[in-house]
Amino acid sequence: MARVMMRLGIYKFSLDTAAYQELQRSASYRWARQERIGSNDALQFTGIGPETVDLRGVVFPLFRGGLDQVNKMRLQASIGLPLPMIDGLGKVWGLWVVEQISERQSVFMERGAAKRIEFDMRLSRYDGGLRALLPF
Repeated sequence: MARVMMRLGIYKFSLDTAAYQELQRSASYRWARQERIGSNDALQFTGIGPETVDLRGVVFPLFRGGLDQVNKMRLQASIGLPLPMIDGLGKVWGLWVVEQISERQSVFMERGAAKRIEFDMRLSRYDGGLRALLPF
């Protein structure tokens, strides 16, 4: 079995499931701007803004993974809960929510099954605190 590249909840990204080819991480930081006469604007740090991760990858169902990998990603995302993300080196990235999953299929076999399935997944860091996860 191939080593896990990243784990999101119970889903494992790897060569045996779906390998991402590209990971893009973006973080924003908020600064309030106050105009001043005769001087540069004053800036005040007001907090950390949104953080996102975009994963882009491919599944070759005949090689490994099978046809259901993107559906498994969608099933986990549809639960509607923040998911822990841990990379293959053991680094805990925190809790993340799946905002979007898209796929592109190409190189088709008989009966319409794709030999190549590309996927894109957009994740946003969840920072609602542990109390937001409680059912009451």
